Amino acid sequence: RRSGRLAANSSSAADAEGAAERERRQIQLMARRNEERLRELARNSGKKNRDEKTAKAEELDSYKRTKDLPDNVLPNQVKVDMANQCVILPICGNPVPFHISTIKNVVLPDPDAAAYLRINFYTAGMAVGKDAPENIAKLVQKYAPYATFIREMTFRSLDSHSLTTAFRQISELRKRARMKELRDQEEANLVKQDKLVRTKNERVPRLSDLTMRPVFAGRKTQGNLEAHSNGLRFISTRGEIVDVMYPNIKHAIFQPCENEIMVLIHFHLKNPIMVGKKKQQDIQFFTEVIDASQAVDAGKRSMYDPDEMDDEQRERQLRKRLNEAFKDFCRKVEQVAKKNGYSLEFDIPYRDLGFSGNPHKEMVFIQPTLNCLCNLTETPFFVVDLSNVDHVHFERVTFMSKAFDMVLINKDFTKQPWRVDMIPNEDKDAIQEWLTDMEISYTEGPMNLNWKQIMSTVDGDDRFYMDTEEDEVTPKEAGWEFLRMFGKDGDGDSAGSGDDDSGYSENSGDEESEEEEEEEEEAFDSEEESESDYDADEDLEEQGMDWDEMEREAAADDRRRKRDGADVEESRPKRRNRRR
Repeated sequence: RRSGRLAANSSSAADAEGAAERERRQIQLMARRNEERLRELARNSGKKNRDEKTAKAEELDSYKRTKDLPDNVLPNQVKVDMANQCVILPICGNPVPFHISTIKNVVLPDPDAAAYLRINFYTAGMAVGKDAPENIAKLVQKYAPYATFIREMTFRSLDSHSLTTAFRQISELRKRARMKELRDQEEANLVKQDKLVRTKNERVPRLSDLTMRPVFAGRKTQGNLEAHSNGLRFISTRGEIVDVMYPNIKHAIFQPCENEIMVLIHFHLKNPIMVGKKKQQDIQFFTEVIDASQAVDAGKRSMYDPDEMDDEQRERQLRKRLNEAFKDFCRKVEQVAKKNGYSLEFDIPYRDLGFSGNPHKEMVFIQPTLNCLCNLTETPFFVVDLSNVDHVHFERVTFMSKAFDMVLINKDFTKQPWRVDMIPNEDKDAIQEWLTDMEISYTEGPMNLNWKQIMSTVDGDDRFYMDTEEDEVTPKEAGWEFLRMFGKDGDGDSAGSGDDDSGYSENSGDEESEEEEEEEEEAFDSEEESESDYDADEDLEEQGMDWDEMEREAAADDRRRKRDGADVEESRPKRRNRRR
């Protein structure tokens, strides 16, 4: 009969052997990935140099001539031209226009005997600020060497109404300009999508009563999803339309409802599209597994509570029916895309490889697919394309902590890494095994790192993936090897085997190990002897003094008392009684 202790020892030995094999594969994988990244960066740098264009500052030109100024401008009046986005300010009695983007802020202090209006402008020699328009920042940098800037202007008036009106108009105009700039930034990097070609003379695959995420303008968006010749179209009950083109779909994911409350189809796009007033790169359509109408028969009652059993049975049937409907729709969409010359394939998450973690602000269940690591049930969505992951680092890996953090480093070093915090320690081996199978290198360490500083340092290092310094002689750690906690396993073995002049052999190694063992045994025996002698001395001290020693000590005490002038007659009887 095999004992539980032997079984535990064999399983721990197997785990240790698997970890060692995994570490060996990771060292080889990291070396290969460093070479691949070097070739990839060389290709990308060539393309970047060809396609790089310097963005020039756009000059502000609201009025081409003085005749274009509004006719109703008085000599000493602050006037706001909403149409041309200008504020006309009186300087020495002359109206001078200032574009609204040049104004940093406007202040209206509490009026006293007179009202004051202070206007601050963007100037050189001081921080422009992150809220400054991009074009103004370029103009300030362009004219800073030789132009003279106005930093501040203050206007005083006995009539507070005129300055209060000007303050409100300037604030409203600045708000409109800021919103327009944000909208332009949202639409700047948008890639123009093809128009949807609707399928005619054929039955169109359709899913009804779906809910779309993200929503339009903060309202729940419900409607139908149809598959056409070159894309999918979602039409809401309020007439809102969202088109998802087949060429723009990077990853399509179908997640059936097993332990979740919804069955869903998720599209991770190559280029973002506008949904309402925001750019979105992830579009999802789902149906909640909840029976909207449940009829309860009051007369149907018994000790076995059949109503509850019917509800469970009805929910299981609904889950099965919805899973089949969504799976059938995905299969039809793949057929329509293939028929029209597009490649589209739906992935299903591997639930058995899933783990709990905190990618944003709450604990969710994260599941890997063939190409992604994702959580699609909770918002905001967490979708990481594995082709964009350069390296994975595990933080807070210690024997004392019950959880660790995972950092997924982007190949684009200008972007911050993705994080998944508070992953239970029991999932670490499974995650590392999956990463090794996906040929993604990983390292681990005991503490959290400052990734903002690390990424800025790595981004400026042209020889990051090389194993030598700029002199091409001094060796260094290539790539992400500096994150490795224990260094390279097997470095000493490979170095020893490579030295033919060292005279190393197996017999000499055995002799040296035997001599070391004998020396350790002798040292241990001598320590035991010294400890035993020390213990014997302690035992003698604990046994106390004999009678002769006590007599000598009493006599010495008497002599000390005589020298100090103490009363010897009182002390002697007490000592005699105590000795008896």
